[in-house]
Amino acid sequence: MYRLVATVLRPLLRALTPYSVTGLEHVPRSGGFLVTPNHISYLDPFPWAHTLYDEGIAPTFMAKSELFESWWLGPIMRQARQVPVYRERHDAASALRDAVAALEQGRCVAIYPEGTLTRDPDEWPMRGKTGAARLALEARCTVIPIAQWGPQAILPQYAKVPRLLPRRTTHIRFGPPVDLSDLYERDLTTVVVMEATDRIMAAITHEVEQLRGERAPAVRFDPQAHGIATTGDYRHARGRLDSGGAA
Repeated sequence: MYRLVATVLRPLLRALTPYSVTGLEHVPRSGGFLVTPNHISYLDPFPWAHTLYDEGIAPTFMAKSELFESWWLGPIMRQARQVPVYRERHDAASALRDAVAALEQGRCVAIYPEGTLTRDPDEWPMRGKTGAARLALEARCTVIPIAQWGPQAILPQYAKVPRLLPRRTTHIRFGPPVDLSDLYERDLTTVVVMEATDRIMAAITHEVEQLRGERAPAVRFDPQAHGIATTGDYRHARGRLDSGGAA
């Protein structure tokens, strides 16, 4: 099933957007490892996964459980051995165990640390959730940050129709492993997990800065802290943050 989906998607992706890829030397060639991309478009899982697939690595995605309930997508996800994430439910721990098992089997597991499309008004990586860090510490695996820029110009956030012309390049950058080794022997307290999360998000943000050629905001955007639900509110909150306000 995985090969079938890849066979169908690869020529479509190549026709849609050329890739500019750097940092593949950081990707492990054996053993299980975790990849942690930034999230700027519903299109963005495909180019970097395509890049890894062409390198002989088939990423296992941790995807929201709702996708597995779709009448047409669910069977594909299950047969392709993807891992469901049960958000805000009692069985969330089972998703972590499934992912740890996949890593122990030597597979590449992909998880978006932000948990959803970035809500930052300028599309920088926002504050990460703790799932990626918990998984990395539990499995003691290599964590490779992935930065990407370009898919949001082809398929903007929440858009249903892609912008096919002019043809735009997708830029992908694989960063060096995030060092979490000093945290392995510590209890998985909130402080430890947040430290690991911050390191992962800092590594992703650094690679995005290299792609964009500019500096990210000093304060990583945290939508939950502000109770913000609209793009306009996000922009207003960013202005208050940058001016030193209490937002």
